[in-house]
Amino acid sequence: MLLGLAVVLGLLLGCLWLIKKLSAPHGAAAGLRVLGAVPVGPRERVVLVEVGGQVLVLGVTPTNVRTLHTLPADTLQNTSPGAPPISGPFGDFQGWLKRSMERRNDAK
Repeated sequence: MLLGLAVVLGLLLGCLWLIKKLSAPHGAAAGLRVLGAVPVGPRERVVLVEVGGQVLVLGVTPTNVRTLHTLPADTLQNTSPGAPPISGPFGDFQGWLKRSMERRNDAK
């Protein structure tokens, strides 16, 4: 009985290893890395993809993929998840939203 369990577990681990090896990117996809994605609609997303020293901002729909913007990769290298948000051309949206929600709650 233990021998059968060992065989089944061995086959399971072997299959998992094989799946991992076969799912690794090959060829042109090897230099591609998805940095993040944000849904902007029920079936639409904005995706950051790093390719060859460039970061592409892609708009992805079920029928189409479009390049929205291109950035040098070192632009995003300086940001880390724990760092405070960098103000963009429209200011600190997260801070503005938080302040406006607090004002709205205080007015009630």
